[in-house]
Amino acid sequence: MNTTGEPGDLVRWEQAGGVATITLDSPHNRNALSSRLLAQLDEALSRALDEPAVRVIVLTGAGPVFCAGADLKEQRAGGAPVTASFPGVMLRIWESPKPVVCRLNGTARAGGLGLVAACDFAIAPVSASFAFTEVRLGVVPAMIAATCLRRLEPRAAAEYLLTGEVFTAARAVEIGLLTRAVPEEDLDATVAHYTGMLLRGGPEALAITKRLVREVPLMPVEEGLREMAALSAERFTSEEGREGIRAFAEKRPAAWVPAEISGAEAAR
Repeated sequence: MNTTGEPGDLVRWEQAGGVATITLDSPHNRNALSSRLLAQLDEALSRALDEPAVRVIVLTGAGPVFCAGADLKEQRAGGAPVTASFPGVMLRIWESPKPVVCRLNGTARAGGLGLVAACDFAIAPVSASFAFTEVRLGVVPAMIAATCLRRLEPRAAAEYLLTGEVFTAARAVEIGLLTRAVPEEDLDATVAHYTGMLLRGGPEALAITKRLVREVPLMPVEEGLREMAALSAERFTSEEGREGIRAFAEKRPAAWVPAEISGAEAAR
């Protein structure tokens, strides 16, 4: 395992196998989104995206809270640093060609939910709670609406963004904010289950499929069928596609599957 982080850093990095784990490490203020934390988070995400050995990214937090939203102390001091850097961080996660799994270590509020919604998967303990608290402060969930409204069922979005009411992890699964809510003792095993499955997918195929999930529902059906037929033919003849089909025929792991996963499967 490769671990980096200096004393005083607000974001930690760990790499094990093909997984990079990025941890918000500012528990004294519930991992609030300060300009410094956001700058370090952006740097860590860039590193994960640039590192060829990293195939999957896990985003998590230290302490009992995943993220409390904007650093209000910093906001009161003047200016709006979150609005300057937060959209770019969310967009980097949203458009990441590498799958991003949010491992919620606990509760999330306001801007923290923008991070959750930007990730491809979000797994939380059943004890976690959530709320869009902005309207109760006289502000609005403007930036995070770009990611959250693409995940949430519309009636639920109106209910929780307008009222600021706290809701449970089970309810968050129902309305599309979370992928899974599990007992706390099952959190790490569940995250490992998802990262393990993702590591079995071809890197190019995963990046393209991420884009399909976002873009195809917005296409007219005829256009979608035409473009997807061409893409399907292209992928069957791609180097990655040919390797995957050969591996299936030869009953072996594809070349991109990490050795530790291949070895574990062979030992079964």
